[in-house]
Amino acid sequence: MSALQIVAAVITLGITVIGIALAIPAIREFIATFQLGRPENRGDRKGRRVGTLVREIFGHTRMSRLPIVAMAHWVTMISFLILSLAVLASYFQVWDPTFTLPIIGNFVLFDWVVELLGWTGLIGISWLIWNRRDKHPARSAGQDGRRSRFFGSTFWQAYFVELVILIEIICVLSLRGLEYAIGKYEGEGAANALHFPLTAWYGGWLHHLDLGTVKALIVVISTVKIITAMTWLIVLARNITMGVAWHRFLAFFNIFFKRHADGRTSLGALQPMTVDGKPVTMELLEDLDEDATFGVGAVEEFTWKGLLDFSTCTECGRCQSQCPAWNTDKPLSPKLLMMSLREHAHAKAPYLTAAKAAAGTGPATPDNPIMEIPLIGATGYDEAAPLTAYNPLGDADAIIDEDVLWSCTTCGACVEQCPVDIEHVDHIVDMRRYQTLIESAFPSELGGLFKNLEGKQNPWGMAARARLDWAKGLPFEVKVFGQDVENLSEVDYLFWVGCAGAYEDRAKKTTRAVAELLDTAGVSFAVLGDGEACTGDPARRAGNEMLFQALATQNVETLNEAGATKIVVTCAHCFNTLKNEYPQVGGDYEVLHHTQLLNKLVREKRLVPVARPDEADHSDSAASTGASVTYHDPCYLGRHNGVYAPPRELIGALPGVEYREMERSREKSFCCGAGGARMWMEEKLGSRINLNRTKEAVATGADRIAIGCPFCRVMMTDGLTAEQSDGNAREEVEVVDVANLLLAAVRRGKEPAAAE
Repeated sequence: MSALQIVAAVITLGITVIGIALAIPAIREFIATFQLGRPENRGDRKGRRVGTLVREIFGHTRMSRLPIVAMAHWVTMISFLILSLAVLASYFQVWDPTFTLPIIGNFVLFDWVVELLGWTGLIGISWLIWNRRDKHPARSAGQDGRRSRFFGSTFWQAYFVELVILIEIICVLSLRGLEYAIGKYEGEGAANALHFPLTAWYGGWLHHLDLGTVKALIVVISTVKIITAMTWLIVLARNITMGVAWHRFLAFFNIFFKRHADGRTSLGALQPMTVDGKPVTMELLEDLDEDATFGVGAVEEFTWKGLLDFSTCTECGRCQSQCPAWNTDKPLSPKLLMMSLREHAHAKAPYLTAAKAAAGTGPATPDNPIMEIPLIGATGYDEAAPLTAYNPLGDADAIIDEDVLWSCTTCGACVEQCPVDIEHVDHIVDMRRYQTLIESAFPSELGGLFKNLEGKQNPWGMAARARLDWAKGLPFEVKVFGQDVENLSEVDYLFWVGCAGAYEDRAKKTTRAVAELLDTAGVSFAVLGDGEACTGDPARRAGNEMLFQALATQNVETLNEAGATKIVVTCAHCFNTLKNEYPQVGGDYEVLHHTQLLNKLVREKRLVPVARPDEADHSDSAASTGASVTYHDPCYLGRHNGVYAPPRELIGALPGVEYREMERSREKSFCCGAGGARMWMEEKLGSRINLNRTKEAVATGADRIAIGCPFCRVMMTDGLTAEQSDGNAREEVEVVDVANLLLAAVRRGKEPAAAE
């Protein structure tokens, strides 16, 4: 053995021992931190979970939202996994430069894979580095470049990780050329080149070097490769919150333990509020202690899966780039929120662990300021501190600013975009629950909402007897359960009108249109009338889980007693709650959005659109303009429930209608701003979300902005009115529900029934 090999062996052995010695405590710290979280069962259907993990990791299904980035990341990731074997081989090459891995080392297909991944990995990581530089905040729009999805990300960590991968790949490719030159496989020429299809071309240049020099270069490069890999491990171990690196390990667990074993996005139903691991129901509330805590008021009150979520964040900023709050200059960035919670969790964890270990056995752990910092409060971000600041030393007023918490519309764009399946919305609502139920610290406007829901069972505080006013003047009878129908099995569907559909003037037009279309198609239906109450969606999203439970329990009792099995609904929020959340309280029904049912009726020829909507010359403003249409995806219909095709198919079935898609559509659709109980809160920060979305709709040049949710109709109509007042939109442009478009096309221009 040469002196070079001895030195290389000592260096590689020493740095490896240091790396492993530091990595083991880091892993233990992760485990100890996650064990601080509340219990949560995420281990069901393990076979399905393994299938989901394999599909998402190797299919990059979550990364595919950005196709070019996905391809570059895929080859880089696969290169990182496969070429890790090259690091293992390097330990032996330090001792014997002619070493090859047993069995696979002489397998020609393995060599081809290594060479292909080496070159594609080089291209992939080079592109990712360039993309990060190209999208740097310094070259992006917005204050301090906040339109960059990398705004707030820790750049040195990202560049360090990317540089390590780049060096490793370059070392692998260099070694391949040297291995060709050394002639380590029997035979020269074509036989040897067969194992080096993409590196023999420069490996041949190295034949001019003597054999000793080539072996020495292999030892040196192998040493560099090991030092680089172990330096990476050491830096990781010393930076436990380095999500851009740790996600390479944690993402496997976070994906495996995602909410749905079959891989569905963690949207739709909110996770139930739990106490001691049990979902809170009206029955459980009676047995709870008076000092029971609801929601999350401290970082250790998140579940272990929540703490895993925070640590897994890779700071890619996909969530941030899609967030309607962030894009309208509000302080909420889902990425920065996860980063702050991650930093705080790991800064506080050692003290919590020590306190847990000392409980009942000795004195409490020494006071530390971090133990006293409230999780939520006024941080002063708008006065001095940058949004990305986190101070673990204990002189901060709070970790998460209350404006951050209440800016969320729960649209789900963050969850939809996240490539490692972080469940942002659940965590935000959990913190809202604590603020609402324990601290009574919620926006003042929500006080009126809660009062109306408690007293009148609707957000507007209207009388129950007015719930049927929308049906006045219709040329047919609307059957009411308990008056005209004794059991809902007597009709095809229960028509769940919803509070907006019953009380809000613009939404009433949609309610009437759906009723007329169902009557025209010969579909029998009944309504609950004054027996219907708010589903509880705004209460739950605002954190008032108790009020939601009360409303949901009341409605489920009514629905079950009425014999409801199939329900059609016009409100996307009612649709989501009835379909996904009522099963949590004993209500399992087949729930259809009106666009789904109407589309089915059109396909079955039970409704036949025969006239272009604008040919219907009547007073209903829903059918009095031109023939080009754009469609706005309601968040709770689209992202939360995956209903994208039926509304578009309905529009496509209308004669003579030109459809124009907005740039942000389907999974990437931009929120109208009404979700998460924001419908009843003033928008005081940044610009208005509904204006942002309306501008995009107007920019398509469409005559109509079609929607499928009454909340969206209110927000988009208000936005359009503002745009028209400023002269930025034509006066004839209007917002209209898809049902109204269909009704106008089906009527053949007949005069509609007048609304009283």
